[in-house]
Amino acid sequence: MMSAGCDVGSLTTKAVILNNTRVMSHALIPSSFNPEKSAAEVMALALNAAGLTMKDIGFCVGTGYGREKIPFVGKAVSEIACHAKGAHWLLPSIRTIIDIGGQDCKAIRIDEKGNIVRFITNDKCASGTGRFLEVMAKLLGLELEELGTLSGQSRNPITLAATCTAWAQAEVIVHLNSNTPKADLAAGINQAMAARVAILAKSVGVEKDVCMTGGVAKNAGVLDAMEKHLGVPMRRLRVDPQVMGALGAAVLAKEKMEGASHVRSRL
Repeated sequence: MMSAGCDVGSLTTKAVILNNTRVMSHALIPSSFNPEKSAAEVMALALNAAGLTMKDIGFCVGTGYGREKIPFVGKAVSEIACHAKGAHWLLPSIRTIIDIGGQDCKAIRIDEKGNIVRFITNDKCASGTGRFLEVMAKLLGLELEELGTLSGQSRNPITLAATCTAWAQAEVIVHLNSNTPKADLAAGINQAMAARVAILAKSVGVEKDVCMTGGVAKNAGVLDAMEKHLGVPMRRLRVDPQVMGALGAAVLAKEKMEGASHVRSRL
């Protein structure tokens, strides 16, 4: 049977269907105020994409802020454990994972077996989270994904002195009123994000290989800036980095099924 993972995050809800060593399907939707509804909707989308029903799922693990509210999971696990598990499953050489979510940022170091050695979370300020980029994109009149592509056209990136999102907003407004090119603003915003997150990552001791998970990992501008700040290449993952928590949950569900099968075989 298949295993599944469901990640109800603050901004998006994700689901992954796993068939042993292959991702059958995944889905992603904006989170609503009702975690149960969001989980049911995203799982239905993932099941439909795989041509399956919930009866085909042997075990499902839930994660994310709303993990305790998902009615169809057999177990709830922290997103830190799930992102570590998902990244290691995809690329066993990974030792450092940087997960930038909608409202927090995490740096995780793991060993060769995928066990968590050390981690740190920043959920006190929006400046190192997806929310920071969302606010800045709206300020520039851009879609969130445009921040990454536009920054690649920059010739003279701005430098944001403020570490607070509100004060950084004020700085960007001053630049907008001075007709600073949006490409230079986008590049400066991405570099500011990377600089803040790099400090967090260094506090756990960055070891190669390094990857980024979460929606911000789709922003090429942040990835490029992160490589410069950390002095190491960022490994790109073959699965959408935004569903990494759900993937890790599905891997844990698979391991749960395999463990149960092993116990039965010994009886």
